[in-house]
Amino acid sequence: MQIAFIGLGNMGGPMAINLVKAGHSVKAFDLSQDAVAKVVAQGGQAAASAHEAVQGAEAVITMLPASQHVEGLFLGQGQLLQHIAKGTLVIDSSTIAAATSQKVATAADGLGIDFIDAPVSGGTGGAIAGTLTFMVGGNDAQLQRARPLLEKMGANIFHAGSVGAGQTAKICNNMLLGILMIGTSEAIALGVANGLDPKVLSEIMRRSSGGNWALEKYNPYPGVHDNAPASKGYAGGFGTDLMLKDLGLSQENATAVKASTPLGGLARAIYAAHSIAGHGAEDFSSVIKMLQKHG
Repeated sequence: MQIAFIGLGNMGGPMAINLVKAGHSVKAFDLSQDAVAKVVAQGGQAAASAHEAVQGAEAVITMLPASQHVEGLFLGQGQLLQHIAKGTLVIDSSTIAAATSQKVATAADGLGIDFIDAPVSGGTGGAIAGTLTFMVGGNDAQLQRARPLLEKMGANIFHAGSVGAGQTAKICNNMLLGILMIGTSEAIALGVANGLDPKVLSEIMRRSSGGNWALEKYNPYPGVHDNAPASKGYAGGFGTDLMLKDLGLSQENATAVKASTPLGGLARAIYAAHSIAGHGAEDFSSVIKMLQKHG
């Protein structure tokens, strides 16, 4: 299949490469030439613009930072929908507001284009390994069209509901992730302050009632997991500012539906302080730095 892939960051790049490895023809575009070069090195094709990428595409996949980027690309100055052929499938894997997904989907439907939201979970490791979890918002027929592509990038595909439902599921998941990363960091920092070995403590908690995904695969303490961002200077991974964005989406949604999310609100405040302190570009697990005993 001829696929246009727009947005080749820490998640999008490996996803595009997995589609290339599966035998698809992938025309890739990103503002970063280095990101495009990585896909080309694996057999993908470079596009000079988003408009060029979608020419002749049977499917378009986007992975962009925030709502304004998705709306701007498809409906704003980019007007990309006007350059996509009728009958094309568009899969947006960005994490954005459900209302933005619904707005773009309505415009796409008017042009005879299938648009679904399919945000992901699983981190950069899952993106590289092709084991991501997709949370899909769209109708049954659209999901069936998308499934053969999603299966090349992920191991778990959930139909959350109609358009926008995937985004709602994702912000619930990431709100919980932000909360548990802070809690995990607090516990490890407390143990280390008392002289415990972080690896031993992490393993104890992993196999006990405190076990969670961070302890299993994404430990925030350097040296516990060799491949975790914490062991790489908190480089790569899922940035603090992206977590802050997602926590903001969860709190905006909670306000809209009058849901009580006190821990989600506190997590957002903690990540905002961490970002202000200069850690916005670091992986979100770097929040442990706020909680560690110094001196």
